[in-house]
Amino acid sequence: MLIVFIGASLIGLSLGILGSGGAILTVPMLVYGLGYSEKVAIASALVIVGSISATTALIGIKQNKVNWKLVIYFGGPSMICAYFGAWASSYVSGSTQVMVLAIVMLAAAWRMFRSFKVQPPNEMNRLLTIMQGMGVGLLTGFVGVGGGFLIVPALVLLGGIAMSQAIFTSLVVISINSGSGFIKYQSILQDNNQLLDWPTIILISMIGIVGSFIGQHYSMKLPQQKIKQTFAVFLSIMAIFMLCQQLLFNLNSAY
Repeated sequence: MLIVFIGASLIGLSLGILGSGGAILTVPMLVYGLGYSEKVAIASALVIVGSISATTALIGIKQNKVNWKLVIYFGGPSMICAYFGAWASSYVSGSTQVMVLAIVMLAAAWRMFRSFKVQPPNEMNRLLTIMQGMGVGLLTGFVGVGGGFLIVPALVLLGGIAMSQAIFTSLVVISINSGSGFIKYQSILQDNNQLLDWPTIILISMIGIVGSFIGQHYSMKLPQQKIKQTFAVFLSIMAIFMLCQQLLFNLNSAY
């Protein structure tokens, strides 16, 4: 229960403050903290992060801080590709997915260490927005991450919108991507006779939602760059641990 409470709180706070990072924390927590199989953990993460993101996004919708044009151009292709990313995952092992996730975590950590300049609003680059949306969607479906660490900077730099608007728009995109990926994962789990632990999923989601509301309330009052850098260090340590675990597992299996 302690692992669930701490993990769910961090997932919610991350999504509320940064608009990203939730799913990257969710999958390792479920695999290493609760002992879920990789594919069950990824499917569960899509439900948890999708629920938290959708609920938190309601604040932005109410405050008119969601850019619906970007939701269409970025989120539309992303949602479609999330389904195909989940389909592609059925052809690889859960161990491979976790190793890919660890590499993604290292990339996310590197991205969070770097600060990017927020440019004044300009005309949206439609082609690059669509292409990046497709890439994020594939990533979401394949390893169960929301991709917020890529979505937020892309919305700011390609869409030319303010950070606060990018965070809420990111949450909408994450929620629809997660839903699309989960639709396919349901059939994957059924084919493998695997079931989801719905009581735990609901509990984590509820704690995460509370954490996201708290994080969103203080998001503009906290030093986001310092928080990102601290989070990046944590991600790096976790990613290296995951890679070592999977490499040892593969070596043991080989012998």
